[in-house]
Amino acid sequence: MLPFYLLAFAATIQAHNQLLPGSCNFESDTCGYTSDADFTSWTLHKDGRFVAVDAVMSDDQAGEIGAETGPQRAITGVLLSPALQQDEWSCLRLVYQISGSGSLEVLQRTEGKSFDKPLWNSQAVSDSWVISSMDLQNNTEPYRVVVEGKPGGSAGSSVAVFEIHISSGHCLECDFEESHLCGYSNQWNANVNWYVGGGQLLHNNIPKDHTYNNKTGHLMYVDSVYAKTFKEVAKLVSPMTTVPMSGCLSFQYQRSERRGNLFSVYTRDQLGQYQELWRADTEILSDWSGTLEEWIPVQVDLKAPYSVQVVFEVSFNSPRGGRVAVDDISFSPEFCSTDTEPTFDPSVASCDFESGFCRYTQDQGILSSWRRVSVKPNIFRNGDHTTGAGYFLLAHSRLSPRSGYVSRLIGPTLPGNMKYCLRFYYSLRGFSQTDQALAVYLQQQQQSSSQEKVWTQGEKSRGLWITTDVTFQTSQPAKVVFVSTCRSFWDCGSVALDDISVRLGDCELTAGLLASSLPGHCDFEAGLCGYTQDKQSDDADWEWRRGSTPTSYTGPRGDHTTGLGYYLYVEASPMLPGESVRLLSRPLRASRGPQCLRFYYHMYGSGTGQLGIHLRKDGKDALLWQLSGEQSIAWLRATVEYQSDGQHQIVFEATRGSSVRSDIAIDDIILEGGPCPEMEIKATVGTSNEIE
Repeated sequence: MLPFYLLAFAATIQAHNQLLPGSCNFESDTCGYTSDADFTSWTLHKDGRFVAVDAVMSDDQAGEIGAETGPQRAITGVLLSPALQQDEWSCLRLVYQISGSGSLEVLQRTEGKSFDKPLWNSQAVSDSWVISSMDLQNNTEPYRVVVEGKPGGSAGSSVAVFEIHISSGHCLECDFEESHLCGYSNQWNANVNWYVGGGQLLHNNIPKDHTYNNKTGHLMYVDSVYAKTFKEVAKLVSPMTTVPMSGCLSFQYQRSERRGNLFSVYTRDQLGQYQELWRADTEILSDWSGTLEEWIPVQVDLKAPYSVQVVFEVSFNSPRGGRVAVDDISFSPEFCSTDTEPTFDPSVASCDFESGFCRYTQDQGILSSWRRVSVKPNIFRNGDHTTGAGYFLLAHSRLSPRSGYVSRLIGPTLPGNMKYCLRFYYSLRGFSQTDQALAVYLQQQQQSSSQEKVWTQGEKSRGLWITTDVTFQTSQPAKVVFVSTCRSFWDCGSVALDDISVRLGDCELTAGLLASSLPGHCDFEAGLCGYTQDKQSDDADWEWRRGSTPTSYTGPRGDHTTGLGYYLYVEASPMLPGESVRLLSRPLRASRGPQCLRFYYHMYGSGTGQLGIHLRKDGKDALLWQLSGEQSIAWLRATVEYQSDGQHQIVFEATRGSSVRSDIAIDDIILEGGPCPEMEIKATVGTSNEIE
C-alpha cells in the first residue's frame, strides 16, 4: 500500500486552508451536530473519535426505533448540522465507513422547503475509512447538512462518520499539504505509482514544492525507476465531481526525460470513459539534477455537465523514463480564455410541441409532412404524451396522391466532439406497422448528403407512447433527423412523436437525472418510493403493475413513464361499489410558500368511480382535488397547488364505481416547491376521435 494511505487523517490544518463552520472531527463532542429525534440516534464513540448508527442496538435505542411509524421501517439515523451560511463555493469532505452492509447519504436542507437536496450517496462497504468529496454551491440562504445513515439488517452492520471537513473552494483543488490529499488517490499499479513528495521524506533529488518553494512542502510525483514493462501507466485520480461544472483547471508540473514518458490529463466519467483535456509538449524539458527547478504552469478548459474525475496519467517506456511531479491544482468557474465557447445548452434541441415546432424544421416542398395535432380526451384515441390533451407531431396522417414518400423532421445544429443523450416518445398509428415507421439519423452539417442511422423503431406496441434513449457522438457539428417512410396505403408507417429532449453525456449517466432519483419524484419503476398503503381504512390495496390491467375495457395498457414500465392502479373486480383505497406519502415538512403536486392519472372504463387528493395534517384530511367518471383512454396530467405550515402527508384516494370497469391508475408523481409553473390544462371530455 502507498505511504500516503498510511498517514493519519487528523493532520494539522494549514493556516492557508482554514476549515469553515460545519466541520467536525468528533473528538470530544459533535460540534453542534444533533440526531433527528424522529429517527434512530447516532452514537458518539469518544475512544474511536467517530459517530455511528448500528444495526444491533441497545435496549433503550430499540425502544426508540419501535416508536417509529410505518410498517417495519429499517433503522435510519439522521444527523443534522447546525445552521450554516456560506456565500462562496465550498467543498465538504466526509470520512466514513460502511461495515457489513448499509448506505450513507448526504443532503442539503434549506428552511421553508419540504424536500432536501441530495448531494451524494454510497452503499460501498469497506474495511477501513474512506474519503468522499462533494461541492457545495454558492448559497445565500441558511441551510443544514443532513447525514442519513442506514445500516443493513445483518448483525454487525454499521455506518460510521469520522470527520466532516468543509473548506472554501472547489473539491478538485489541492496543494497536497494535508494528509487526506483532498480525496485524490493513486490507482494502484504493481510497478509505477504516484507518491507524496516533500515533508519529512528524505528524497534529496525531489524538487522543492510549488506551494511553499521549499523541501518541507508537499507535492505528488511518479518515478520510472521501477518500471518493468513497456508503457507502464500511473494514474492520479481526483474525487468525482458532484455538480455540473465548467471553467479553468490549473496546475503546476515538472517533468524530466521528455522522450521517456508521456504526461496527459483526462476526464473519466462514471462509465469509465476517458476524454483527453491536455497533453504535455514533448519539447519541454526540466532537468531535476540542475540548480534551476522550474515549475511549469498549465491552464486547460474543463466542461463537466455530468460527474467526472480528473485523471493525471503518466506512462513510461523504460526504467529510465524520468519523473513527473504535480502540485497546486486549482479551479476557476471562469474559462481560461475569453474565446472559449460556453458549455452548450442541449435544451435548444428539446421540444414538447405545446407551443409550436420549437427549433425543428421540415424539408420544404414535400407534400407529406409532420403535422402538429391535438386530440380531445376521448375513449377511442390516445392523446399526446405531455399532458394527454396537448399537441404532438403526426406523420402520414393524410393520404397522398402518390405512393412512396418520406417525412423528415430536422433538429437544430449540435456542436461536434460531444456525446449526447437523445430521448423521445413515439406511438405507432395507422393500419399497418412497418420497420420504416420511424428512424433517427445524424446529418453532418458540412455534408447534408451524409447521414448516419443511429436508431430504428423495434417495439410494435400500437397506440402506446414508448420512450427511447439514444446515445450518440459526432466529430463534426450535426443535426438529428427523424424520418418516417410511407410506401403505400397498405404499407404506411404512420407514427406520432412527442417530448423530445437532449442532454449532454451518455444515456446511462443521465439516467440518474430521471424522476425517481429526485426527492418528491416517483415513477414507480423501482417500487413505491416511500409511499405506503393506508391499512387502517382501506378496503383493498393499490397494486404495482406493468402492462395492461386484467379487466378489459378499463385501465391503462402501459405506464406513462416509458410505456413499458410500472404504475400503481386500483383493481375494481374484488371491491364493492363505493369502497376506496388510499395511498399515503411519507411525512412532508412545512414550507413557507406554495407547493406544487403534479401527477398523471388514467380513468378509463364505463363504470369509473372517483379519484381524490387530500392533505392530511394533524389527523384530519382536507380535499385538494377531485375527479369523477370516465375521462380518457390516455394518461392525463393533473396539477395541484397547495400550502401547509405544518408537517403533512398527501393522500391519493380512489373509489370504485358502479361496475368492474372502474380501474383507476396513477404514475409519475412530482412534488416540489411551488408555485406551479403552469396550471392544469382543463380538458373537455369528448367521445370523438377527431384530430384538431
